[in-house]
Amino acid sequence: MAFSGGLRLTDLNDYITPGQECIKPVEIKKTGRSDGSQIKLGTEGEYYEVSKDGEETKLEKARITLNDCLACSGCVTSAETVLITMQSHHELLSVLEENRRLRSSGQGDQAKHVVVTISPQTRASLAVKYRLSTVSVAKRLTGILKQMGVDYVFDSAFTRDLTLVESAREFVQRYSSSEGQVGDGRSMPVLASWCPGWVCYAEKTHSEVLPWMSTTKSPQQTMGSV
Repeated sequence: MAFSGGLRLTDLNDYITPGQECIKPVEIKKTGRSDGSQIKLGTEGEYYEVSKDGEETKLEKARITLNDCLACSGCVTSAETVLITMQSHHELLSVLEENRRLRSSGQGDQAKHVVVTISPQTRASLAVKYRLSTVSVAKRLTGILKQMGVDYVFDSAFTRDLTLVESAREFVQRYSSSEGQVGDGRSMPVLASWCPGWVCYAEKTHSEVLPWMSTTKSPQQTMGSV
């Protein structure tokens, strides 16, 4: 498997249940005809094929190796679980509650600054759901979040514009340095790098395209930097 130089497999035991073995539940060989058999789930999670006569045959698990991995994020590692927990709404509510406690006790200088970024997709989805304009949704979300104790509310459309400007600048720079020659190995073409799933997939399976990846940050990363 082709991995980029920045990737290292150091701990293959990092997967948590139920992705411990990274397997498909069962492997059934298709014969092109149906004999009326059914699949039965055992008490310990094993699978059995039950024929018309009631005879049970235990099915083997179809194992998937790292060579089969497409970086779909279907298996969550323990490290990723920690990140998900830290980014959950429970964590946000906990921080806001702690901030209220500190401020009420005169220790406001120890409270954390809470910043929320709202994406255009979120505003659009809520606008369609509740039959409101996107401007109305933005105002209501901002008001609700402020009442909850959030310090700043931003729209990622702002950093989306910054990212587009930077992407255009990078493209012009690369095009000029390559003199319009596509496939020169370093400059052209310029491949988008906003989607972390695509970047992870390319790093694992197509390391040869990494030099063509754009170095521009995504709107979310740009907002975090700002």
